[in-house]
Amino acid sequence: MNRALYVAKTGLEAQDFRLATISNNLSNANTFGYKTGRAEFDDLMYQNVRQPGASATQNDDNTLPSGLQLGTGVKAVGVQKLHTQGNAMVTDNQLDVMIEGRGFFQALDQDGNIRYTRDGSFEMNQNGDLVTSSGYLVEPNINIPLNSTEVFIGSDGTVSYKEPGNPEPVNAGQLELATFVNQSGLEAMGQNFYAETLASGPPNVKAPETEEAGRLLQGALESSNVNTVDELIGMIEAQRTYEMNSKAISAADGMMQYLNNNV
Repeated sequence: MNRALYVAKTGLEAQDFRLATISNNLSNANTFGYKTGRAEFDDLMYQNVRQPGASATQNDDNTLPSGLQLGTGVKAVGVQKLHTQGNAMVTDNQLDVMIEGRGFFQALDQDGNIRYTRDGSFEMNQNGDLVTSSGYLVEPNINIPLNSTEVFIGSDGTVSYKEPGNPEPVNAGQLELATFVNQSGLEAMGQNFYAETLASGPPNVKAPETEEAGRLLQGALESSNVNTVDELIGMIEAQRTYEMNSKAISAADGMMQYLNNNV
């Protein structure tokens, strides 16, 4: 295959991958706790025709200053999640909780595995247990009587409620947060959940307001950290780069046609 055709082909694939990443960011611009994904690329192996620093001639001590290295294109190597803090969206819902810090809420999925999320839009199930919007039980379990009149969630994670006829709040438990050495190493599972991986390291579970875990804010949710203006600019860049790679393919094809018709 013509070298230029292959190199431009990898460029088309890379920009298609970048556009897919941008599209996913934009589609989740209103998803609570969503973190922006950034497409990352590596240049492919080089063909070293003349090694930099090699002798210019066989009997000469002069060395080549740059050599001759021909690149073979680009490849996508990953999508890094950018775990910057999203803005606060005040809801005044007593079961909505936002994390101001690096921590993650914990929840048990249908198979009993612990998942991690920044989405604090909690609800109560038929038993009064605190659950996520997907129905997963919050870990550790918090149970609130169905006849409770008011729920309080402190910045330190303490959950309490009021019962009819009792003016004193009753303690229901303590929310805990998990932090990771490498947040970008978490595996995105969908439904606003992440899973622990070797890259993320094990979770460090602690109470809110402890070290970098962060504090809780009741009656608010963390919005997505997607910057739509940046994403639209990136979309235009991807489109233009895709067009340039297409033109490179057309140019290489034209050169080959010229050779076929004139040689």
